[in-house]
Amino acid sequence: MEDIQAKKEAIIKTCQERNVRFMRLQFCDINGTIKNVSLPISQLKKILNNEIMLDGSSIKGFRSIETSDMYLYPDLDTFVILPWCEREGVNVARVICDIHNADGTPFEGCPRCNLKRMLAKAEKLGYKMNVGPEAEFFIFEKDENGEATTIPNDKGGYYDAAPTDMAEDIRRDIVTTLEAMNYEIEASHHECADGQHEIDFKYTEALKAADNIITFKYAVKSVANEYGVHATFMPKPIYGIAGSGMHCNLSLFKDGKNVFYAPDEEYQLSKEAFHSIGGVLKHVNSFTAITNPTVNSYKRLVPGYEAPVYKAWSIANRSALIRVPAKRGSATRIELRSPDPSCNPYLAMAVLLGAILDGIENKIEPPQPVDKNIYEMSTNEHQNAGIESLPDSLINAVNLLKKDEVIKDSLGSHIVNEFVTAKTIEWDKYRTYVTQWELDSYLNAY
Repeated sequence: MEDIQAKKEAIIKTCQERNVRFMRLQFCDINGTIKNVSLPISQLKKILNNEIMLDGSSIKGFRSIETSDMYLYPDLDTFVILPWCEREGVNVARVICDIHNADGTPFEGCPRCNLKRMLAKAEKLGYKMNVGPEAEFFIFEKDENGEATTIPNDKGGYYDAAPTDMAEDIRRDIVTTLEAMNYEIEASHHECADGQHEIDFKYTEALKAADNIITFKYAVKSVANEYGVHATFMPKPIYGIAGSGMHCNLSLFKDGKNVFYAPDEEYQLSKEAFHSIGGVLKHVNSFTAITNPTVNSYKRLVPGYEAPVYKAWSIANRSALIRVPAKRGSATRIELRSPDPSCNPYLAMAVLLGAILDGIENKIEPPQPVDKNIYEMSTNEHQNAGIESLPDSLINAVNLLKKDEVIKDSLGSHIVNEFVTAKTIEWDKYRTYVTQWELDSYLNAY
């Protein structure tokens, strides 16, 4: 209690010293969309005492109108001043919140509360999961009305520099903004496609990593808007070029030590590391609906653009779904390359942890690693090596999710039911929509 009180007093002091006039209480809906309630700083004590209410019936995947009263419980460790909101010495701050029921219990449909539930399950086994995300994004020009286009703001490629990389200044300001928000940035660079970029921040414990992802997306979009351009985390905005992924580097720690590292074992990987790979490969088809949750996600997961569509693992080989980067010791990790940045990071972390724990608890052995370039292997070679593909559409992925008890348990029944309903509706809207491609192909031909 003393620690909580000290944090509250520190927030009150900072708000006074920095002339904070508004506090944004942020949370995520089931789609991973950032929502917020903005309150004047006069309400700060109510905010810090969990007294701010929310109409849950207004948020996708939350409550019905009959049981809609909910409360916003701020995580005091997520308090930060938003650098891009400063105007004439007046500041705006934010804090990320959990959603609780009217009786004060955590809401089972809150993605952040659900991840905390899964992390508590892992902690009972002695484990903590660390995650290092690598979220890619595009920067596009806006039209004369200020609306987003799909015109990239440059023609750069991997690691290009200015003037070819026209977004170098934008990335610089994104990085300095994030550093002002206490991020530790490890690298930023132009990606392979025109207008595509990546900024990597240091790995951290899974809950903070998920918080970091939603804050990262929020900051990128806000800074880009200041430059009069549009940043998007849509997985595949342009046909014929690479899409944007969000590779996730995963590791488990116990008693402060990386349990994936075993210096005397094959590849210097522990049994826990191998079983974690086995668990992820076993459940990946079922959790793909969560890590790749939009119709558009499956336009990225196609052969030909270095997208990780084949279920295999490797040591360093980047054509496999899972690879083990070269670093060992405390940096030993597995990298899952299929997720994309449209996912809800809290749900994604929950299902990844669920798959890893199942692999460890049930000693699931992975197949042999694949050293060949899987992209260049023929269909027969894939079949002979037992290499299958990920689901090829959202609806197929959703149907596989519904059959996997481990992944459903990682989400809880409320989230599963709401997610499946929402994604089935999304698929039906897509399935019945008449696209420009159909008009171009059929209107004159028939």
